[in-house]
Amino acid sequence: MRTLLKDVDTVISCDGADRVYRNTVIWFRDGVIEHIGPLDQVADQAFDCSGMLLYPGFVNTHHHLYQYFTRSLSKVQGMELFDWLKTLYEIWKNLNEDTVFLSSLAAMGELMRYGCTTCFDHHYVFPQGARDLIARQMEAADQLGIRFVASRGSMDLSKKDGGLPPDSVVQTIDEIMADSRRLIETWHHPDKDHMHDIVLAPCSPFSVSGDLMRESAQLARAYGVRLHTHVGETRDEEKYTLARFGMRPIAYMESLGWVGPDVWYAHGIHMNDQELDLLAATGTGVAHCPNSNMKLHSGVCRVPDMLRRGVKVGLAVDGSASNDGSNIMDEIRSAFLLHRLTWGEQAPTGYELLKMATAGSAALLGRKDIGSIEEGKRADCFLIQKEQPDLLCAELDPLDLFGNVGYHKPCDLVFVNGKLTVRAGQILTVDEGRLYREGRREIERLLG
Repeated sequence: MRTLLKDVDTVISCDGADRVYRNTVIWFRDGVIEHIGPLDQVADQAFDCSGMLLYPGFVNTHHHLYQYFTRSLSKVQGMELFDWLKTLYEIWKNLNEDTVFLSSLAAMGELMRYGCTTCFDHHYVFPQGARDLIARQMEAADQLGIRFVASRGSMDLSKKDGGLPPDSVVQTIDEIMADSRRLIETWHHPDKDHMHDIVLAPCSPFSVSGDLMRESAQLARAYGVRLHTHVGETRDEEKYTLARFGMRPIAYMESLGWVGPDVWYAHGIHMNDQELDLLAATGTGVAHCPNSNMKLHSGVCRVPDMLRRGVKVGLAVDGSASNDGSNIMDEIRSAFLLHRLTWGEQAPTGYELLKMATAGSAALLGRKDIGSIEEGKRADCFLIQKEQPDLLCAELDPLDLFGNVGYHKPCDLVFVNGKLTVRAGQILTVDEGRLYREGRREIERLLG
């Protein structure tokens, strides 16, 4: 199947040379960007993209999709992380297969509507009796048509062990390792489309034992999959690891083998200079979650210091219950303003944050085939119409658009692996009315 995008006004490639193409055409073939520019070929299908700006699809590097059905609950507003988690675990322990499937559809649908073409999810809540939750997430991703990286998260420390979660959502190390191995062997088979992948992701230092962290790292490296966890999110976490292990969180991670180019942390806020140097030297990455960090009063990630050192940084929305949305465009705008307020002239530009959400995020996932518009890469992109009153004057600088001005509408076109998934803001692969009705019923069960 050969697809032609005709008369694209501007292509912002986010490639290594920061190329921008004007008044051009793009050819997709079998899910790959075949050519940028005229080609003496006949297209099987063509799309009129005149007056449109084209960007590489966003890559989200940290989420908790199941939280979409516990957004904006009044009783947890104003809480900080530990109290917030302990309160919500009493709801999350009632998750089932329907909750996970429908919340994944809704949350990834919102991501895709606003230009995200690859989603990584950190799922670590496995209530007793729940069956194959990861398979239901893969089913939701396939139905939407979004590229999906799932994680086999885990917790083995409950309240009785000094952790935060209730007993009913923790598992033994043997159970976790067996299921991790099963999921890797089921889903970690990179094919030519590479639409699915698996990461091992124990939850956090305060809900996971050191033994589980070590064994997860050994298993992941034996199979060649990546590693992810929460680190450096709050001062409470820092106090916890100092009291329990006599080490700051990063030193504790290093002692467990959790640094390296196959590891990335969510948040990474509370780190000193020596710890940032360690991340840079080892190739360990960070998923920056600005909206969540502000909502939970966690702190400001030292993104300018990370970028100067060469630390790999990607962008992420984090869980829906700590962000209350799934929109990378909004995350870019928030990050831009947060760092301007905090760092002034040292703050990253809107374009640097755009690249963080595309090429930077792809690097965290170890993906060289997505994150930029280049011949030979996967055909993942989105387009917005620049000729509209909302973008007057702003369209003169499409590189910095999402940071400087922001964009607050769904995309006009979204392509994932060369297939059209969103048109005129509407998801083409899901009955949105039915999803709302079924989701509403599941929320009533969960909260009831």
